[in-house]
Amino acid sequence: MQTTLRNTFSTVFLRSALIASVCLAAAIGAQAQTAPPQPVTWELQVVRDGQQIDSFSATTNVGQARTDTHHDKVQNRVGCADQPAGNIDLQRTLTVSPTHASADDITLAIDAQETLQEESTRVSPSGCKLPPVPRQVSASHPGLVLKPGEWAQWQIVDSNPSLAYRVRASLGSSPAAQ
Repeated sequence: MQTTLRNTFSTVFLRSALIASVCLAAAIGAQAQTAPPQPVTWELQVVRDGQQIDSFSATTNVGQARTDTHHDKVQNRVGCADQPAGNIDLQRTLTVSPTHASADDITLAIDAQETLQEESTRVSPSGCKLPPVPRQVSASHPGLVLKPGEWAQWQIVDSNPSLAYRVRASLGSSPAAQ
């Protein structure tokens, strides 16, 4: 009888604990659903060989991502007659996602795909100019931690050409723009 009473008491206690934890989880989930997402305003400058060549900016909520593509179509002079030709689309695609935001620090996940043009001039065996060969560069930073409002630099390519991203972010005050 005592064993049966103990088992019954244990079962009731475990069921009560389970019900309490389910209710607590539901309350926390409801609170998380009603809390507005934290917007982050960010800016990213693309710096090639020390000169800013492009920039991206947006306001994006924590947990969301923003992807933008910029194109820079260049025309090179090629051939023995040095004629305009050899068009290259220097495409740059960035995806920025705030993963954490507080008054102390902001963390951004950044994925980048770049098409770069080599600066060196190539020539054929007969001495005629050849178009530059485009170079694909991919980079990913899973968690660039920034102090709100302060610039940080992320070096993508060290040389030929040098390529870096200057990034800053702050807590946004308006709903995220997607």
